[in-house]
Amino acid sequence: MISTGIEFKNFENKKKTPIFKIKQTLKLLIKENNEVIKSLKKNYKDSFSKKSLKKYKKFKYFRIIGMGGSTLGTQAIYQFLKKKIKKDFVFIDNLQANTNIGKKNNCINIIVSKSGNTIETIANTNFYLNNSNQNIFITENNKNHLFLLAKKLKSEIIHHNNFIGGRYSVLSEVGMLPADLMGLDSSKFRQLNLLINNKKFFNSLISNVSSIIQLIKKKKFNSIIINYDEKSENLFKWYQQLIAESLGKKKKGLLPVISTMPKDNHSVMQFYLDGLQNNFFTFFYVKETNSKKIQNKYILPSLNFLKNKNFSNIIHAQKRATEVIFKKKNIPFRSFEIKKRDEKTLGELFCFFILETILLGKFLNLNPYDQPAVELIKQETKKILI
Repeated sequence: MISTGIEFKNFENKKKTPIFKIKQTLKLLIKENNEVIKSLKKNYKDSFSKKSLKKYKKFKYFRIIGMGGSTLGTQAIYQFLKKKIKKDFVFIDNLQANTNIGKKNNCINIIVSKSGNTIETIANTNFYLNNSNQNIFITENNKNHLFLLAKKLKSEIIHHNNFIGGRYSVLSEVGMLPADLMGLDSSKFRQLNLLINNKKFFNSLISNVSSIIQLIKKKKFNSIIINYDEKSENLFKWYQQLIAESLGKKKKGLLPVISTMPKDNHSVMQFYLDGLQNNFFTFFYVKETNSKKIQNKYILPSLNFLKNKNFSNIIHAQKRATEVIFKKKNIPFRSFEIKKRDEKTLGELFCFFILETILLGKFLNLNPYDQPAVELIKQETKKILI
């Protein structure tokens, strides 16, 4: 266990990068005057007040418009904790083919773009704006397009922290303002203060980073997520961007691939087991308390072992069986089992993956905070449209 909500088993690598170096780097990172790290802590000061949100709490429908890190973290929160949320949130996170998605009156538009100049976000905002909806803009405090549009519309403007990139912004205003409007306790997400004193968490994190560095040295560049929880799909879409955009530089990095289980047992699992061995794996399972049950009367004698089982029992058995086979074949994997589906556990996962990514960047001699190649496409798109 690395916390009351998370059971973690690390890779079984025999050779590891010196733990001491990673530990020292982590200690220095936590002490840095770093806005990303600050956002993981309880004392991070949001650029909005809970009092200012009260006027929006009466609304049932919310539409979040943004791209990449501007929406992925919020989508992860909404999907992972959906059972606790009474409000309806729709995410406009692409140039939609079906423009009827989220077409509701009397709702709140939450428009998110750090730069305020993201073309897709501007296009979608233009389409969905109307006089029957209210708007909240989350963007940098400068005269970018969305900031000026918000001023023109006399809309609420929440200042996006200039020093936190989109993919790291989930525990800043970008994710916590929507979380508050979902009726969740945003203060429970920021767990780093407690985790600093949790030896099991930090030892697991350090050992995990050490193992991944060794796997990269062995030319294992594909990080495959074996996900057994459908409500965590968006969590791993957030993780996918975090890893790919932070570490995919200078001909280095990791390619995160999400594999949905148990469905993918019947498609790509054959390749994972017997194909190219340039992968390492993350097993992820969440214990469900109210899982659907098998109807015993329709079970024939040949499958009596299914009687009195629920879907969660079957999925967990499949996860354990797959881990046994992976171990026999010496395929590297780590495993997360989630015991509690709540804000605290999700906050711990966000902290774990963000710290993991930054540490990997430092040991690969990469800047984990920029994305220079993506900026080239944005510039070229603008040239073509002009």
